[in-house]
Amino acid sequence: MDARGYDARMVEETVIMLPDAPILVTSTTRFAVLSPDGEMSDGPVGGAAQYLLPEAPPIVCHMPATTRRANRPPFPGYDLLELFAFVRPAQFCLPTPRGLADACGIARPDSLNEEPMALYRVAGQLLREFSQLEATPDMRRLLWGMAKGGWPWGALLLRMLGEQPDDGIRAATSGLDVWKQLPEWEEKSPPPPPGSKPVQAQEARRRLAELLGGGAEERPSQADYASAVTGAFANPVQEDSPNIVLAEAGTGVGKTLGYIAPASLWAEMNEAPVWLSTYTRNLQHQIDQELDRLYPNPKVKRDKVVLRKGRENYLCLLNYEDAVRGVGIPGRAVALGLMARWIAHTRDGDMSGGDFPSWLSDLVGIPYTTGLSDRRGECIYAACSHYTRCFVENSVRRARRADLVVANHALVMIQAARGGLGGGERAARLVFDEGHHVFDAADSAFSAHITGVEMWELRRWLRGHDTRAKGRARGLKARCEDLLGGSEDAVTALEELLQAATALAGEGWRQRLADNRPSGPGEAFLAAVRTVILNRATGIDGPYGLEVDVTDLPEDLLSAADDLFDALGAMQEPAGRLQVALLKRLDDEADSLDSGVRSRIDIICRSLEFRCKVTIAAWRDMLRAFKEEPQKLFVDWFGMERYDGRELDVGYLRHWVDPTMPFADTMADCAQGVLVTSATLTDGSGDVEKDWRAAEFRTGAAHLLAPAVRARVPSPFDYPKQTRVYVVTDVRKDDLDQVAAAYRELMLASHGGALGLFTAISRLREVHRRIAGRMDEAGLPLYAQHVDAWNLPTLIDIFRAEENSCLLGTDAVRDGVDVPGNSLRMIVFDRVPWPRRTILHRARRDRFGKGYYDDVLIRLKLKQAFGRLVRRKNDRGVFVMLDPMMPSRLGRAFPEGVEVQRVGLAEAVAATRAFFAEEADQPGT
Repeated sequence: MDARGYDARMVEETVIMLPDAPILVTSTTRFAVLSPDGEMSDGPVGGAAQYLLPEAPPIVCHMPATTRRANRPPFPGYDLLELFAFVRPAQFCLPTPRGLADACGIARPDSLNEEPMALYRVAGQLLREFSQLEATPDMRRLLWGMAKGGWPWGALLLRMLGEQPDDGIRAATSGLDVWKQLPEWEEKSPPPPPGSKPVQAQEARRRLAELLGGGAEERPSQADYASAVTGAFANPVQEDSPNIVLAEAGTGVGKTLGYIAPASLWAEMNEAPVWLSTYTRNLQHQIDQELDRLYPNPKVKRDKVVLRKGRENYLCLLNYEDAVRGVGIPGRAVALGLMARWIAHTRDGDMSGGDFPSWLSDLVGIPYTTGLSDRRGECIYAACSHYTRCFVENSVRRARRADLVVANHALVMIQAARGGLGGGERAARLVFDEGHHVFDAADSAFSAHITGVEMWELRRWLRGHDTRAKGRARGLKARCEDLLGGSEDAVTALEELLQAATALAGEGWRQRLADNRPSGPGEAFLAAVRTVILNRATGIDGPYGLEVDVTDLPEDLLSAADDLFDALGAMQEPAGRLQVALLKRLDDEADSLDSGVRSRIDIICRSLEFRCKVTIAAWRDMLRAFKEEPQKLFVDWFGMERYDGRELDVGYLRHWVDPTMPFADTMADCAQGVLVTSATLTDGSGDVEKDWRAAEFRTGAAHLLAPAVRARVPSPFDYPKQTRVYVVTDVRKDDLDQVAAAYRELMLASHGGALGLFTAISRLREVHRRIAGRMDEAGLPLYAQHVDAWNLPTLIDIFRAEENSCLLGTDAVRDGVDVPGNSLRMIVFDRVPWPRRTILHRARRDRFGKGYYDDVLIRLKLKQAFGRLVRRKNDRGVFVMLDPMMPSRLGRAFPEGVEVQRVGLAEAVAATRAFFAEEADQPGT
């Protein structure tokens, strides 16, 4: 053994050469370092700065997190996560020393001082694995380019292969052209029309039993649920309306397999896909994992199951190729080299929750990782040289023939509105899991915004980047010029459309508005709106965005609105002519057009329809409304989005007061059966009929002709025994010292496993600043959204895996956390999460019932958060509200029999400690 406790023979036998560099780890308050000669040192985290030197980089795990704790900027170094991404592409690991140790099969370190040694062993393991990889010419070229690009590991790995970075002459991009290795998909004949065979309740029960297997725990409630939801897979009972089933399944019922059973049966019997929609990406992948029971053979599953997301979630190979062309630019080679390794091994090119390591963007930057997706609608489809390898096009085609398509609410609603479900026929069967989010998803899908960001995105889609001659953002002309077929009308219409698009906000619009020098009708309108907001809004210096009513408008704003209305009309007219000319070519040359050309023309026409005609028509309706009576279906306002003192966006916004109205219309047009399911469809007001009626309005069922089938299957858990709920009465919620002390003591009492939820980012940051040191001293890692260098999906993954860690976050964390077992055993709210008093919220209160509407929203939030605590029959959890003003009526959000105890902080802490000590004393725990 050497000074570091490593077997020297293993090093020799596997040709491992570790860098002559210290191994450094940091926590919130301390650091530990293992020197190259095997000496251990530690101290306050500020002392880590002496080892964070770009000229002598250390070995670390996640450089941005390491340097942020030491208050230093990140720089290229020996980051073991980068080595992991190269050696084990498209494989999961947590971006922490413990996570790397677990992934590499090395004993998990129990303390900060053990982490450097663990990382030493991780490095040895990864280098040994690298030595066993096939050193293809492409890999050697790739390493050469990455080493030239400044990757410290690159030179070391090349030496392991017996090469030097400057050996020979190689093209820097030769190892990056990984797209050449990808398989190509082929077009297939269209699938047959779907059948109309219904699923019977007993058939669903039998399929469920097959999924569970003979040795599964008996769960009668799950079989009852599977029976209850089959109504969504029956033939419609009402003309022009789908069957709709609202099914509330308490936590632990097993609703995922419960609806997979009838859904998979219907898909098999009728040879058509069922769309399973969720709100969060986490649940998409949980459903995908559950489907392993139905299709244990991976090859069969690939044909039967497809995960669908929006284009912005997938790598665009053309964007990647364009980035590769500029690989000589500093900083690109390392990122693109790691991306090349991932591209060669990814299952489906999904960069948001798939096999892409979310932490990679933290390490090498967004532009050359997740920024390589198609986020601006610039796809050129069949004209792209990568079209037959495209990850998105492959998933679209596979979805047409799959049995089950696992998607998200936003994508399903957009596809349904555009006729993209059921092959254009009203035949689709849809399942909306996490159905309590249908209202919010519809609110986003069916709203309209005339803002700087929206105008700039449309202008860029039409004209490309005004300041760049090359690159992906080439605009509509580059995408469709070769499709015009010599038509003078089409050429003229395209030129007029592109010229008219200069009226929209252009690149640099934010700075021009701040300098009061707007350019063009679009920016002039935004400038007038901005002035009205700043003159009228309250809370100018506050942390939130600003908004004002659309009333009593000044003449300069009305004049700017008229100019923009005319400018938009000048875009709408040639866009329509261009669409007509392209469609005419489809008709005139039906017998001779290549299928790829036909596909491109069809896609361009549909894009023109929704990006120009529909969007611009909605914008003009909004501008026209300034001179008309307000429409009761909509609520309009002027708003400014801000973050950390920066103005991000400004403009005129319109939302449906009840967005489930257009959602219901869309469902009636495309579906024959819809299941909306959740553990929290009803809020628990005490009036069962009133609860169900409210649920029908929130899900759109109230707007359909066919009456909704209601089903409720209670949770099998013993909540009075397994949980405690405390409202702390002696902590002043406006005193952050008291609030922080309460969080600290409660988290210590639960010995971690705690999720702290906040109503404001500023409060979260202040509490974190006050308690991070004490939590670190207690050996309980504390992570925080808006504080740590990790992105949100990574933070949730870390919290899930580290049983005694704690996490502070906002509503986004509450929605994304699904943590079974002991990792989540306490939830603490800093105050009652009353809805923020916005103009939109005011309109909906008037529509749905003033204070009752507020109570419904709060009870649903509390109910959803509480439901995260107990996911299995042996789980136990404590729910704490640090708000003595919480009304007793909100306590109905919790399950029957659970007592809401109003206690002082000391009593809550002692009771929490005793509750979990009681669990530890039980046999078998």
